[in-house]
Amino acid sequence: MQFNLYLILLLMVATVAGCASLGGVQERYAVCAYDQVWGASLDSLIDREVLVKDQENGQIETNWLEIPMPGRTYGALQREIVDSRDRSRLIVTLKRVRDVTKVSLAEERQRWGWRGGSRMFGWIPTDPSNEMIRSVLMKLEMKLKERGCSLT
Repeated sequence: MQFNLYLILLLMVATVAGCASLGGVQERYAVCAYDQVWGASLDSLIDREVLVKDQENGQIETNWLEIPMPGRTYGALQREIVDSRDRSRLIVTLKRVRDVTKVSLAEERQRWGWRGGSRMFGWIPTDPSNEMIRSVLMKLEMKLKERGCSLT
């Protein structure tokens, strides 16, 4: 009985820790005025369509961007998915923290894949791309440097 209690407790802790690590959110701090960080954030997303620009609440959200992903297969016979692709959207959140601005960047990513059932193929949630997040953070850092600011 006591062993089962320890096992349940261990599973609960593992589940909470696992959920907390999901999402791929990257946080940085910009030593700069909020308005400058806002402008640099928008400039770093210039290659995407921005749907939400709420400067007062510090929210920027992009539209889905589809990315071709050739070579993916599915099923026991490993058939190639002809129209294989991912789609990605970015969420940037800015928050004033004393003399700095906290920048949070998250990517929501889905892949086109085998779902089975009547829909056969569809969008399936997948892990964020570290390369995509790193690329956007590098653009943001460059845009901030152009404004005389730094990202830590």
